[in-house]
Amino acid sequence: MYAALLLLSAIGIEVAATASLPRTRGFHDPTWSLAVVAGYALSIWLLSLVVKTLPVSIAYAIWSGVGTAAVALIGYLWLGESMSWLKAFCLGLIVVGVVGLNLAGSAQA
Repeated sequence: MYAALLLLSAIGIEVAATASLPRTRGFHDPTWSLAVVAGYALSIWLLSLVVKTLPVSIAYAIWSGVGTAAVALIGYLWLGESMSWLKAFCLGLIVVGVVGLNLAGSAQA
């Protein structure tokens, strides 16, 4: 349970940092640039704690897959990015892949 909370925190921080990237203006805004770099560093540190408990393949798949889907959704809802049926379908495939890796990992345990 502790690892799951750390992983969710790592995902949330990474998603917030990624969604903040446009505000850095190509890393010309020092405040936002520092916030993004600090967010990524904190997220990776939390992920490094998670992999003490969970297999790295599972933890990273969840971190990157959920993060990718969340950033795409945030991009669509708040950053004015488009969402086609193909993009939505591919995001669904990412989620299916993460679930599949989790099921495969728990079947081996």
